[in-house]
Amino acid sequence: MTHDHHPHRHHRPSARRRLGGLAALLSLSLAAAGCGNGSAAPGGTQSGGTLVIGATGKLPNPDTVIGGAGFEGKRLVSFQLYEGLTRYDLSKADGPSEITGALATSWQVAPDRRTWTFTLRKGVKFQDDTPFDADAVLFNLDRYLDKKNPYYTDALGAAAGEYAGGITAYSKLSEDSVQLVTKEPNGHFPQDLAHVLIASPTAVKKTGSAKFSEQPVGTGPFRFVRQTAGEQIELARFDGYWRGAPKLDKLVVKALPDAAARTAALRSGSVNWIEYPNPDDIPSLKADGAKIVTNSYDHLWYWILDTAAKPWNDPRVRQAANYAIDREAIADKLLHGTAAPALQAAPRGTFAHDPAGDTFGHDPDRAKRLLAEAGYPDGFSTSVTVPTGGSGNLVPVPIAEAVQRDLAAVGIKVEIRTTDWSTLIGAEAKGEVARGSQAIAQSTTLFQSEALLPLFIGTGSRFWTGHYSNPEVDRLLATAGAEADRTVREAAYKKALGLVTADAPWLFVVNDRNPRALSPKVDGLVQPQSWFLDLTTVRVAS
Repeated sequence: MTHDHHPHRHHRPSARRRLGGLAALLSLSLAAAGCGNGSAAPGGTQSGGTLVIGATGKLPNPDTVIGGAGFEGKRLVSFQLYEGLTRYDLSKADGPSEITGALATSWQVAPDRRTWTFTLRKGVKFQDDTPFDADAVLFNLDRYLDKKNPYYTDALGAAAGEYAGGITAYSKLSEDSVQLVTKEPNGHFPQDLAHVLIASPTAVKKTGSAKFSEQPVGTGPFRFVRQTAGEQIELARFDGYWRGAPKLDKLVVKALPDAAARTAALRSGSVNWIEYPNPDDIPSLKADGAKIVTNSYDHLWYWILDTAAKPWNDPRVRQAANYAIDREAIADKLLHGTAAPALQAAPRGTFAHDPAGDTFGHDPDRAKRLLAEAGYPDGFSTSVTVPTGGSGNLVPVPIAEAVQRDLAAVGIKVEIRTTDWSTLIGAEAKGEVARGSQAIAQSTTLFQSEALLPLFIGTGSRFWTGHYSNPEVDRLLATAGAEADRTVREAAYKKALGLVTADAPWLFVVNDRNPRALSPKVDGLVQPQSWFLDLTTVRVAS
């Protein structure tokens, strides 16, 4: 018999120089910088060295769900400090990452498809030695969803709303089980909860929410040490981690948004890992001993077109623009094989990708015919807002310039307007386009977080989607979203994305292959088909 901790609480849903003998150079410079390893760590644990990562964008706010640096910030910082009830299994490289248990060991949904029971993992402790239990789950949900809670903030509520906004009630059934109720049936609820991160109640109460980011505490594999705001964050191995202590002694993440600066940092030895190396640097990095790792994953670099205004309101025009793009040249020559041509809406490396659904090859003659049929035999002028960088955006301006040249060849003249990533996504979240263009260039994930799909391709999204609307796509998304059986969801998603491909509300350009460059001293990484990484297996040799 279970014990009801307190009544259900009801809430309204809240609205990613040459190396010159790299091995020899890094063995000296990494030792000097503390990036190598000794024979043993304190306490007799074998040392795994210090991993220093050069990130492409800003560092996230380390307070649980606030983040603010896309999935890169979540990958390198948030998911290292914290966990949710579930997590992504990032241990394999040969298929999309599945959801598995983290702070919960199992779960089941009632026949109403809204009431979920989670059995919690026993024996887990936070990095401050606070025991994890059902009360900790409720404390965090209160912090995210209850506006009257002393630890609630608008920033927390807004961020949690993406994944927990559909929770209408929650209660403690026992010390190691909780019940969560969603407003609507939600088949991907276990996936959503991987992003609802759990903080130590003791630590939050000690600092208050206003200062918790200065001393964050979770149950993840690495504990917080220190940070220099805007520059770097330092984490250390959490020896009490329930899956077993990571091999690394320390993890340092540095903000290096400039690609040339990241490459220079790897070459000098001030970092031993960089996210998204400049594709032009890859041949020389490889020649000098750096390891370049890649894999397909849930990524699409694309343009969102304003489908409600001329000329993009005509599907023939949108299809014409898609046929004009030489994606092979962009992927192979500009990006040096670190991306693959995107010939349909569903990204490669996802369960919704249909090899038979590839549609938009390079066909300029067909593009011109379609433009003529649509009443634009001489083409037209348009504009696109492009970020200068940011999480998952590759080399956005050069890619946009390549697309610009391809479109000009069929008569479509494009003005490129640049802005920073934060400004672009901030406007997009309000349903607006930074700098008032007719299109936005950016990258996104579609299936790593199924909860976000309606925001990208659903009718009436609060985000700017180019006013795209297809009732059948909406119906398929609703069918999939309510279904707990993943095979049923996959079939519905595949049909929905096939319709999006045919409607062509976007310019499908490339699918990134998630390249990163590693010093030869770094070992043990499994590169999954995911935005995220398991860093517990990584070590840095002396």
